[in-house]
Amino acid sequence: MSREALSEPSFYILLSLSGPLHGYGIIKNAAELSSGRIRLGAGTLYGALDKMMKKKWISQMKQNANNSRRKVYEITDLGGDILENEVARLRQLVKHGQQALAALQEVRDANV
Repeated sequence: MSREALSEPSFYILLSLSGPLHGYGIIKNAAELSSGRIRLGAGTLYGALDKMMKKKWISQMKQNANNSRRKVYEITDLGGDILENEVARLRQLVKHGQQALAALQEVRDANV
């Protein structure tokens, strides 16, 4: 399993797929989850979705006969594991950052 950090867009794409979604839904959800910080363009989104499908992190659901043009994606078990590992990695980053800031504050307080 990959231990490399996910890009922020990839992270928000996987987060968006907590339930099945089509491309435009992923774009909207990623923007909402990130408070507007992540604005996925169609090219970025579909390039990332293609890579994630090749890595088997997501899959494309069978198409609905009523709306055959709309592709719907869902996260796989492997993709869920990748997302879980990324959240654990980010928690560790925050923990280390908080420790470093606490140590810095102690130095500042000692110099007052």
